[in-house]
Amino acid sequence: MNSFTRKNNTRLYRLPLVVFVIIAGILGFIQFRLPHLQLLLAERFTKGVGWIEVFVVAGYGAIVMYHMQDPLRTPGWRKMTWFVFTVVFFGQLLLGLTLNGKFLMTGKLHVPVPALIIAGPLYRGQLSIMTILFLSTILITGSAWCSQLCYFGAMDNLMAGRKKSVKTIQNKGALKATFFMFVVVAALTMRWLHISSVIATFLAVGFGAAGLLIMVLLSAKKGKMYHCIIYCPVGTFVNYLRYINPFRIKIDHSCTNCMRCIPYCKYDALGIQDVRNKKPGITCTLCGDCIAGCRDNSIHYQFFKINPVQSRNLYMVLVVSLHAIFMALARI
Repeated sequence: MNSFTRKNNTRLYRLPLVVFVIIAGILGFIQFRLPHLQLLLAERFTKGVGWIEVFVVAGYGAIVMYHMQDPLRTPGWRKMTWFVFTVVFFGQLLLGLTLNGKFLMTGKLHVPVPALIIAGPLYRGQLSIMTILFLSTILITGSAWCSQLCYFGAMDNLMAGRKKSVKTIQNKGALKATFFMFVVVAALTMRWLHISSVIATFLAVGFGAAGLLIMVLLSAKKGKMYHCIIYCPVGTFVNYLRYINPFRIKIDHSCTNCMRCIPYCKYDALGIQDVRNKKPGITCTLCGDCIAGCRDNSIHYQFFKINPVQSRNLYMVLVVSLHAIFMALARI
């Protein structure tokens, strides 16, 4: 599984080509059929230039797919591209606030805190575009949102990546449930009491700021993504809802229990008992970083009865395509 070679260059370009076609096809359809919505940023400034953006983004996705075919290189490329996604996302927000409102998706400001993907619809009583996009990612790729697409998660990953840890987080199930219920109850209570949007926004900003503080105080020091694992209600929602998707990470019986994979998992899904049970914990996000840490090739992707290599290829094609498409579309 980890033996990645460059002997057959023609074969290596197949998956990047598939990713290019998927991205260009979806963004091209949006550009052609929904030009009035101006969902592509370039189209907002100059008519017709959106087509250039379509092929630039598709080319970017193909390059990422080419390098992420190698399981040993995936952790580094995942961290880098995920951070690029976050820079683009918040960069457009900053430009929209300071330079031109066209950088904002709706021309109106919304608080960029992941918790609002859940709390927002509960408070308003209606779904948002971002919530629909979020739910679609779970249907297509399971928990990839928490390892590739969340604009907050990349920062937590960057913080936790500075230190390796084999210690598991105690009582994480109870803590996750507590923060999740707090957000749900708070959103519903504010709706029932008709709390103004100004106060709700202030509280949302405070919740997001507390999350950043958790990254600095806990994630960076403990080597685990405490914000994503425990604090973020979206992460908890994904952890349980991801089972509607058939992709899984499996540990087969060739595993020697060397525990070398544990430090690679920043989501605390691989503890000693998890490895012995041959099954990652519920906080697994299918990021695949653990595969790079397995010297016995015992960890692999599973998609129904398809073999591990094809399962991983299918998953990577879907995730990289979503990553690039979201980077082109997901703005505040």
